[in-house]
Amino acid sequence: MDKIRITSQLSALLLTGGFTVSAGAVSVDLTAVFRPDPAKPMHNEFKNTTPQGGYCKDHPAYCADGIFSIALPIRFRSIAPILPEHAERQGAMFRTPSYWKEVTVIHDGTGKAETVKMRVNGIGAAYTIKEPLPGGVWDASWVNAPAPCNYGGVGYGSAYYYAFFWRVPANAGTCAKRAYQPIPETLGFAYQDVGFSYELVTPDPLKMSTGTYRGVMNYTVGPQQDFDMGDVMLPDDDLINLNFTLTVEHTLKVDIPPGGDRVELVPEGGWQSWLTQGRKPTRLFRDQTFNISSSTRFKMHLECNIPGLFDCMIRDPVSQRAAVVQLSISLPNGLTDTNGQPVKRRPLHVGHVNAQEFKPGFYLDRAPGILHFEIAPYYVNYMLKPGEASKYSGNFTVVWDSDIG
Repeated sequence: MDKIRITSQLSALLLTGGFTVSAGAVSVDLTAVFRPDPAKPMHNEFKNTTPQGGYCKDHPAYCADGIFSIALPIRFRSIAPILPEHAERQGAMFRTPSYWKEVTVIHDGTGKAETVKMRVNGIGAAYTIKEPLPGGVWDASWVNAPAPCNYGGVGYGSAYYYAFFWRVPANAGTCAKRAYQPIPETLGFAYQDVGFSYELVTPDPLKMSTGTYRGVMNYTVGPQQDFDMGDVMLPDDDLINLNFTLTVEHTLKVDIPPGGDRVELVPEGGWQSWLTQGRKPTRLFRDQTFNISSSTRFKMHLECNIPGLFDCMIRDPVSQRAAVVQLSISLPNGLTDTNGQPVKRRPLHVGHVNAQEFKPGFYLDRAPGILHFEIAPYYVNYMLKPGEASKYSGNFTVVWDSDIG
């Protein structure tokens, strides 16, 4: 949570900164982080920080940006012979969850829920066998993926061990190899070094709160399950738990330029006309610039030592006369209100209940904004008395608060 408080004293103003796993299941941690990058303000996406495993770890050249893989400590073994010209489920087949599946992640502090989507887009393993198979057992080398799967870019091994990886299109269904000669059960045909690659669709981090979101996605393994290798090749684990952790590290920072810690309200053109000619000014005002860096939603409100109904006030200690100071804000392009409208001279008021909420459309890094201080003509006329010196002052605190929930 970021909360920035800027206190202002008007002496005609002081601005100071202060600102669970089933038995026998395989468990894998997936992590992603959003941390705004000033060099890429429009790139508002999570970065997958899960260590590469399996295929992409061993062959990174074949994994372009955005392709990640996981190694699974699951082994599949044949429980029956594979017969020539077998039915699809009685041989070497692979059906993976290539469809999009959703998982809910929950913020540790607020309990707010967000949705992550995932799909498997590649499957790989190495088949092993106790004795070399004769030529012509398979319809093609295992480096060549059967339709609807696609070539994965690598295949290697020996007569006893052959590693392969296949790309899996969305909603692909079953990719099956057919044997044309028998493979006896005694040869111990098996898959080891199993792994899969995947795609993630993460929520918009600019709409999320700072902190950690967690959730668990379950994939079942075995015949007619999410990962289905047929009725002959059975796994030694039947569940994969994917533990998601999304970390959001927002930026909310406001910088007041040097000399901006005191704001003096003056008429347009200065005080000379009043001092020399007795001509009352119609308004007193000052525009105070600031720079804001933000990747998160935030609210703004005022606190002050002399609060009015909605606005802060300043007072002359001698006459005890007080005047309302209207404070409004103009935010840079990229920051809008909750309806997506630009923020130009938007009034700020006293108290949390009157807070205004704003949101970024992209990450802003030291973008310029303006605080507008103004005293309306009615109060200017009330404050200024001919021949009577007075000095009005008060403390204002402008609060930027990202603790929205």
